[in-house]
Amino acid sequence: MLWCITCVDKPGDSTARLSVLETHRAYLKTQDDKIVMSGATLSDDGETMTGSCFIISANSRSEAEAFSNGDPFTAAGVFESVNITRMKKSSFYPDNYEKA
Repeated sequence: MLWCITCVDKPGDSTARLSVLETHRAYLKTQDDKIVMSGATLSDDGETMTGSCFIISANSRSEAEAFSNGDPFTAAGVFESVNITRMKKSSFYPDNYEKA
C-alpha cells in the first residue's frame, strides 16, 4: 500500500537541514525498495527548501512511521511537523511532469 509522508521544516532553520543532508541522502539509498517518489518541497521562488515529501510503499502505518523516524532529518529535528497519510494510486500523467 502507498503512504504519503509530508514534512514541514522548522521555519528559519536551514542549517539543520544542510548539516545532515548527505546522511539523509545515504539513508534514502538504503530505503530505495520502499520509495516510489521523493523530493524537497520548495517555496514559490523555487529555491528555498520548505520540507520534504515521500511517496512510499509500506505494508502498514507502523512501517511508514519507521521509515520516517529513521530519516536523519527527523532525528536532527529538521521538521516542525510530519504527516503520514495512506493513499490510493489513481493516475500519473508523465507528459505533465516537468523534470527539474
